[in-house]
Amino acid sequence: MNNDRKIAYFSMEVGLETDMPTYSGGLGVLAGDTIRSAAELKVPMVAVTLLHRKGYFYQRLDPNGAQIEEPVHWIVEDFLEPLEPVVTVHIEGREVKLKAWKFEVRGQGDDSMPVYFLDADLPGNSDWDRTLTDDLYGGDTYYRLCQEIILGIGGVRMLRALGYREIERFHMNEGHAALLTLELLREECRGTSRESILEEDIEAVRQKCVFTTHTPVPAGHDSFDAEEVRNALGDHLGLQAGNMIWHEGTLNMTYLALTLSHYINGVAK
Repeated sequence: MNNDRKIAYFSMEVGLETDMPTYSGGLGVLAGDTIRSAAELKVPMVAVTLLHRKGYFYQRLDPNGAQIEEPVHWIVEDFLEPLEPVVTVHIEGREVKLKAWKFEVRGQGDDSMPVYFLDADLPGNSDWDRTLTDDLYGGDTYYRLCQEIILGIGGVRMLRALGYREIERFHMNEGHAALLTLELLREECRGTSRESILEEDIEAVRQKCVFTTHTPVPAGHDSFDAEEVRNALGDHLGLQAGNMIWHEGTLNMTYLALTLSHYINGVAK
């Protein structure tokens, strides 16, 4: 495995194949196009997303014209290769185990770019925890928060477990992945004798992070109640970053990504 890649691209949804329901629309299609372009241009990049075993949803209309949503059933093994490493994240104090599945995006010649899909449907996880990588944009806000813990924090841990130690830039495609910044802050403190975050840690993380935001519409910017966040994340060291992460008493993922990135793209004005 070639683990000398310098860029990690995180996105909640990625459109790679029509029969892989791991995207809902433009955000995922753009993510897939970015990944394909990177493979063609031989950019040393790796991508991370969630598996979404039940996809986004199929929709149909009943005789009265009401929309009915149904899960999308797809055979993961037909498209993706299972990998051995298992990592854990803590949610409500529980250890939630994660594995990864790999998809290779082919570029020119023999070149390819790996995309890793995180999966929580593992023996040993609680029944509820096993559903966390089922539905793209499913469930309530707390379900979404737990998914974003898996994507951001679990994604960084999985890359480390797979041997990616030399990542220089972490690119967040929308705020869904912004919790990766908290995990990077924890890494900055790891190996030191202190248990607090300093300005130098924040600046080191900022220099590693790039953020792309796609819409000014409020619905596109996830925000979570502080009590919910502390309940889910417990004593994760990154929560000590104070005003760098809390905005008006909430964890606003766009604000978090903006304050902890050194470069920001805006897709829509």
